[in-house]
This record gives sequence, structure tokens and C-alpha cells, in this order.
Amino acid sequence: MLEVQNIDVFYGASQALKSVSLTAHKGQVTSIMGRNGVGKTTLINTVAGRVLATSGQILWKGQSINSQPSHQRARQGIAYAPQGRQIFPLLTVQENLETGFACLPRSKQKIDREIYDLFPVLLDMRHRRGGDLSGGQQQQLAIARALITKPELLILDEPTEGIQPSIIKDIQSFIGMLRDRGEMAILLVEQYFEFARDLADQYAVLDRGELVLSGAGNEMNEDEVRRLMTV
Repeated sequence: MLEVQNIDVFYGASQALKSVSLTAHKGQVTSIMGRNGVGKTTLINTVAGRVLATSGQILWKGQSINSQPSHQRARQGIAYAPQGRQIFPLLTVQENLETGFACLPRSKQKIDREIYDLFPVLLDMRHRRGGDLSGGQQQQLAIARALITKPELLILDEPTEGIQPSIIKDIQSFIGMLRDRGEMAILLVEQYFEFARDLADQYAVLDRGELVLSGAGNEMNEDEVRRLMTV
């Protein structure tokens, strides 16, 4: 589905990514790991079109999307649940979900019952303001909003950040369920090692903007990955 080929990204004179490559496939989770500030969010922002690569290629279904802005990538099936959730606090839960309609044709602008089946708390709170939800509920809302677009690639940036342990388990179950359906590829950026490890079909570890370790999740050298994630 997705091929990232030797991309470089600069912020001014500072190089954030150095010749980074990875792939993502339907029915798999690719866990992107590393310490804070090593380029993980820059990488997925580049895939999502929020940051443009200076060089290299990003291929989606075999076609280059390097020059496409984020809204065009969203229309092609790439959805992003950002770090910090970024829901609209003064909009209701239902209104937050409806913001996902922006990249859909009018005929598909509806909230499928499946969304509420996945996240029952959102049905119960659909008329409450987003800002009234707990951190865990807001994270579920952010993921649900991304799913409104019926993506083929779901990008999740630090979904466990600031979430209580019981909700972390629920979110892990949601992601596993979405993966097992085989309808989408999932890119997961995560600091919580066990969470990322348990979901990873493939993994990639960044250090100082470079890809330093990658492979199949079931072949992961856990000690080495932990060392690369330790401050």
C-alpha cells in the first residue's frame, strides 16, 4: 500500500530525516519507535502531507504523492489521528465526527453505526462537547474521526499518551481489531514499548533522524529496541 523510499526532510538548515525508508501493508501494523525528538512524528507528518519531503519518494498504491497536500491524500484514503488528539473542544462528539466528512463525497457523508459499535462511549456522549470528555474518551474520538473517512491507511501518533491503563488496553484491542479485518494498513508511532511490540507486524526504530533498526515484529531484538528507546 505505502512505500517510503529514502526520504530526507529539513526544517531550515536542520535535517530531521535522513534517507528513511519503510513500507506499510494492508492487514498489518507497522510500529515506529524511538526516543523523543528522533523524527517519528516528522516521518508520519510527511506521509500524511503535513510536511513535504525534500528528496526521496512516497508511493501510495504505486503512485507518487510527494507533491500532494494533506487534503488530497485524505481523499485517497490516508487518515491521521494526531498526537495530542486535536479534537474541537467546543463541538459536540457528533460534530467532531462530522468534520471527517470534509474529504468524502456527499453520498458517503454519514456516521456508520459501526463507529459507535467500536466506541460505545461516543454514542452515549454524542451530544456532549469534546472538551468535556476524559483523555481516553478524546483519544477514542480522534481515532473514530479518522475512521469516518473509511481509510486504507490509518496513521496513529502516540495514542497512549496521557491515557489511563484500562483505556490503553481498550485502544490496543481496537487497533488489533482494525488490523485483523485486513482492510487497512496501520502506521503506529508509540513510546510505550509493550504496546508497540504487541501490535507490531513490522517495526522501525529511528535514532537522530535515521532508520537504525527494522524488521518483522516476531523477529524483534527486544533488548536492542529497548536500548534505542531509553533516554
